[in-house]
Amino acid sequence: MKLKTFFMVIVMVVSMALPSATGVIGTTTADASVKYVCTLTKKEKKAKAWIAGKESGGNYRARNGRYYGKYQLTVSMLHGDYSKSNQEKTADNYAHNRYGSWQGAKRHWLGYGWF
Repeated sequence: MKLKTFFMVIVMVVSMALPSATGVIGTTTADASVKYVCTLTKKEKKAKAWIAGKESGGNYRARNGRYYGKYQLTVSMLHGDYSKSNQEKTADNYAHNRYGSWQGAKRHWLGYGWF
């Protein structure tokens, strides 16, 4: 009898939690659509635009196997969010973390043909 009561309590708790989880998912999705503001210098923006031109012709929907978007980032890096804002933010983070700057990323691209 105690097991049945325990099971009923679990079912009740889960059923009450589900609407909350749906609300959280909705909020997360809405937050993902917030516009990304780029704070790069003119030289950095120029190097970034140059790479985008080489990688995809500036096309946010360009696809090449597992690479997607304007900067041809791996699909896994975008975490299912293919929005322009997320592509810009993710590309900025990638270039900064891997090359130190977009100018560094461009130097690498010139040497190897990819970034």
